[in-house]
Amino acid sequence: MADPARFELFSFWRTSATYRARVALNLKGVQAQEHNVNLDAGEQRSEAFLKINPMGAIPALVDRGPGQSPTPLTQSLAILEFLDETYPAPALLPADAHGRARVRSLAAMLAADTHPLITPRVKKYLTTAAKFDDAAWRAWQIHWFSTGLQALEQRLVGEPETGMFCHGDTPTIADICLASIVVVMRIFKIEVAGVPTVLRIMAACEQLDAFAKADPGRQAGAPQA
Repeated sequence: MADPARFELFSFWRTSATYRARVALNLKGVQAQEHNVNLDAGEQRSEAFLKINPMGAIPALVDRGPGQSPTPLTQSLAILEFLDETYPAPALLPADAHGRARVRSLAAMLAADTHPLITPRVKKYLTTAAKFDDAAWRAWQIHWFSTGLQALEQRLVGEPETGMFCHGDTPTIADICLASIVVVMRIFKIEVAGVPTVLRIMAACEQLDAFAKADPGRQAGAPQA
């Protein structure tokens, strides 16, 4: 196991992207010291955090290992691939080129095409500049969650590479991204119809400690029931 002091993770309890990083760290058996960036309080726009990530987005991963670059790593998919290259086992990408491309494609449908449309900065713009009320914002969320997951469902059902997980019978980056969308939907109390394969794979993911331990409700700062 890596030295717990090697990595610092700038995080927030409920975000989909932070969840991805946590799951990958857990799967690799790597610990990270977490620093809470309270999105609800606007801490991501602070001068101190913008020096870490000028986009004001989380997560950010800092590698404090000997001889490592002090430059923070940002963007969850880049962080996942970095961890997979740094700690090769268990692998989060298939061994073959076509398999890797498929997993990256499935992951991008969720992390690049779906999640960015429901982030706090999008909500802020829509509720200010576009004058969305709560009902309009919720309809927006439901539309884009449904669009993304129903398209993913179609691929998972129709492609022979789908197994217990999105690609075969071991979790990959695609499963991490799938689960990251579903856990956030639960926080917003949103359900998407017609995605039984997505829900089956989510259930398989949640049988693994790496996913269960990353659940937003179990993180520091999460509201207590």
